[in-house]
Amino acid sequence: MRFFHLADLHIGKSINGYSMIEEQKNAFRQIVEYIRIEKPTAVLIAGDIYDRAIPSTDAVQVFDEFLTNLSKEGVHTFIVAGNHDSPERLNFANRILSEMKLHIAGSFDGQLNSVTLDDEFGTVNFFLLPFVKPIMVKGYYTDREIENYNDAVKTILESTDLKFNERNVLLAHQFFIMSGNVAERSESEINIVGGLDEIDAGVLTKFDYVALGHLHGNQKVGLEHIRYAGSPLKYSFSECLHNKCVLVVEVKEKGEVNVSALPIKPIHDLREIKGEFEELLVADESVVGNKEDYLRVTLTDTSEIIDPMNKLRTVFPNAMVLHFENLHTDIDLSGVGATVDRIENTSEYELFCQFFIEATGATMTEDQDNIIRDLLSKEVDDETY
Repeated sequence: MRFFHLADLHIGKSINGYSMIEEQKNAFRQIVEYIRIEKPTAVLIAGDIYDRAIPSTDAVQVFDEFLTNLSKEGVHTFIVAGNHDSPERLNFANRILSEMKLHIAGSFDGQLNSVTLDDEFGTVNFFLLPFVKPIMVKGYYTDREIENYNDAVKTILESTDLKFNERNVLLAHQFFIMSGNVAERSESEINIVGGLDEIDAGVLTKFDYVALGHLHGNQKVGLEHIRYAGSPLKYSFSECLHNKCVLVVEVKEKGEVNVSALPIKPIHDLREIKGEFEELLVADESVVGNKEDYLRVTLTDTSEIIDPMNKLRTVFPNAMVLHFENLHTDIDLSGVGATVDRIENTSEYELFCQFFIEATGATMTEDQDNIIRDLLSKEVDDETY
C-alpha cells in the first residue's frame, strides 16, 4: 500500500508580517499533482493543520479547497490535531466525513481510534493519535500513574490492541526522540522548557510505520520507519537549508517498508544573503539568487547606513529581516521603515510587529506573537457585537 505522509501545514501562518497563504496554495497544488501521478491509497497529515487555534477565514478556505481536491482524487485522508490546532474545530462532523474517506482525530477520547484498509498483501491498520497532554489522558486511566508526556503516550500505546500479524501504521503529533540521537529542531516550533514534552521513541518500534508531525525538518527518529515529514514550507530562517518534501511510503509485505521523497518547490524561497550594502544593491542574480525570495540580509559594513531596509527593498522587495554583523548590535530590523503606501495596505498585526521592533530592537517571541494575535482577534469579535 502506498500513502503520502505530510505534517505541519500551519495554514494561515505569517513570517515577519508576510502571509504564506499563496505559498501554501502553491504547495498544495503540487501535492495534488503528485497524487495524480503516484496514485496513493491514502494521505496522512500529522497535525498542526492551522497555525492558530482560531484560524482565519482565508486559512479555512485554503484547507477546504485542499481537502476537496484530495476527495476528488479518491484517496483516504487521515488527519490528527497538533498542538497548534483546536481539537473541537477539527472534530466537527468527523463521523459523517469518515464515510467520505476523510478520517479526523481532533481530540483524544480514551482510546486510539483506528481505520482498516486492505490491499493485495492483507490488512493495514491506521491508528490516529492526536496531540495529547498528560492532563488529557489521566482521567481515562485512573489506575496508571501519569505524570508527564512520556507516561501519557506510553500508557495509550500500551493499552492499544495491536494485531502483530497485520501491518500497523501510527499517525501522531508529539515530540518523540530516540535514546542516543539528537533531533533537528527549528525556531518556528514550540519548544517546551526543559524538554518536558519529550517521549521515548522506543514505544513506537512495534508499528510498521510511524508518521509523525511536530518537528519541521524531514528526519527519521533512530529507525527508518519512524519519521517526521517536516513542514511543506520553510517557516523560519533556521530552516534555510531544509529540503521540503512530501514523503511517499510503500508498505508491502509485513516488515517491508520503503520511503522516498518528492520535492515541494516554493514560489519564493526563504534564504539568507550576506555582504556589504552597496555591493548587494548592484549584485547580479548569479551571486545573490532570486531577488524576490524571502530574505534575511546580513550587512557586513562597518559604518552606519541611513534607512537601509527601504533602500534594500527597492532591489529585494521581499527582504524580511536586516541584520548588522559589524556594528556591535544584534538587532533584527524586520519590516522597519515601511513606506506610506505599504502602511496603508498593512494589517494591524503587521503594523504592531514593525512597532515592536522599532521600540525594542528585537522581534517578538512566539508567546508574545500569540498574545498579540489573540488580542487583535478579540478586538474584532467585540466590534462584531
